[in-house]
Amino acid sequence: MAAPAAVLFPAPRPSGDDAVSVLPVLFVPEASQWLSASTGRIALDGYSWMQAVHWVAGCGLYQPRRHRSHGPRSFGPTTVRVAQELAQLSPCRPGIAYLVRRTGLSERSVEYHLGMLREAGLLSYIVKGTRVRGESAQASEFARMIPVEFDGALGVRTVQRDVDAPAYTRAVSGIAEAGRELMARLAKKAARKVRKPRSRTSSKASARGACKGAEQRVVAVVSDGTRCTPMQVGTSAVSSAGTTSFPPENKLASGETKSPTPKKSNGKTGGRRKLNLVGRRYQLARELIQELDWLRGCSVPRIAWVVRNVADAGWTVTDVKGWLHLRGEATRVRRGSGLLAVLLAGAETVLNTPEKRAGAIERWHGAQEAARLHRIEQVRAERERHDYGWDTPADTMLKHEMEHAFGQVKDAARRSTAPVLGPADDSPALTNSPLQISDRERNEMRAQARAQFAAGITDLITDTVAALGRDQADLIYGKDLVRRARQLNDFSRSSLTTYKTL
Repeated sequence: MAAPAAVLFPAPRPSGDDAVSVLPVLFVPEASQWLSASTGRIALDGYSWMQAVHWVAGCGLYQPRRHRSHGPRSFGPTTVRVAQELAQLSPCRPGIAYLVRRTGLSERSVEYHLGMLREAGLLSYIVKGTRVRGESAQASEFARMIPVEFDGALGVRTVQRDVDAPAYTRAVSGIAEAGRELMARLAKKAARKVRKPRSRTSSKASARGACKGAEQRVVAVVSDGTRCTPMQVGTSAVSSAGTTSFPPENKLASGETKSPTPKKSNGKTGGRRKLNLVGRRYQLARELIQELDWLRGCSVPRIAWVVRNVADAGWTVTDVKGWLHLRGEATRVRRGSGLLAVLLAGAETVLNTPEKRAGAIERWHGAQEAARLHRIEQVRAERERHDYGWDTPADTMLKHEMEHAFGQVKDAARRSTAPVLGPADDSPALTNSPLQISDRERNEMRAQARAQFAAGITDLITDTVAALGRDQADLIYGKDLVRRARQLNDFSRSSLTTYKTL
């Protein structure tokens, strides 16, 4: 005989009976919390799955304390809030840290509620997460399941379209008339978002009662027709306005009632919490690491331990720098925290008053000012020596030629002998000159001067002009080169020009 085209799960209800069946206790053992061992069916979307979640929360068939002695006592609004986060994931592979951040619960609470969803048959493992030392933790991947008890309670009919596929792939084919009203109420619950209940701070009892009332308002038992939620139509036996209490008029007249506006906390200054003893140590350590170069890269907790004594005495980073100036500075530092511990040993006993610390800071500032003035004088002297002084050329040949040329020029100046100018050159001819400079020497000196001029250096020509005069410099280097060198020198000395050597 050929196999039937469709298999119904669960068994077909008797003809003429459209009532919802009575359900047993809802619980899935740990060995059956895998997708391959599950008796439920996979939810096709998060909306239909949330209908099953709200049904489990309201039916009362699953009680966590029946199977363990710790953890939550019931399947309540917190579990529904965790389920809402899972319904939005595709694939459903949540990390514990992600759920902690989204729900505001602790890590242990998130683990409890995930276990409750698995025990209720709403989640099944596809891949179980691992935690191996030295490797990154892998999150578990779940399949969102609809328990078979849900289908039986609402009269949902399912069909297996592919006989070779697993049983958890069956699809919905219809629903009993008795379950349609309950399904509509579950649809309304699944459409709205369950939020964390707000607690009142008047007293512990009222806060506990408010949280309990919020839980009852958020998730109601769907099997009880007398209860209702804020989104549904219904009546309540107790009016919420009857719980409102007002203070007596005599207290209102005397002004003894407390203001509803919260007061500022005395422990906060400027909107920030006041630092305690340990906080001041860490604050001083961070400032020292930023201010002192030889402390860069040091651990903040280690430096906080080193400066604990001075921080407890009320020292600031300026006080510490003033004391380090008195102790002396090291040119080579191998371990910054160790050096700082040696330098600060006994500092709080030596500078034990604010006046002494202020004196140390004043001496440190005076030393800084003196060092600054000394650097200014050094730079000024270097510039004056570079601008007006004369440095002997490093080249031996050029030095010999310059000394010889200066000697010849000085002798010619003493004898007051005038040179004879040649008609073919722009510089005076040296043939009849008493300097007796050969053409080779003159060409080498001019080539050296041109090379320095091309590099922006005019010291050779300007020094010759300053020592021997303009006429003698024209005889040696030529009028055109001397004129251009003097123009460049005057341009570099202008206050409107910034001159930088690359």
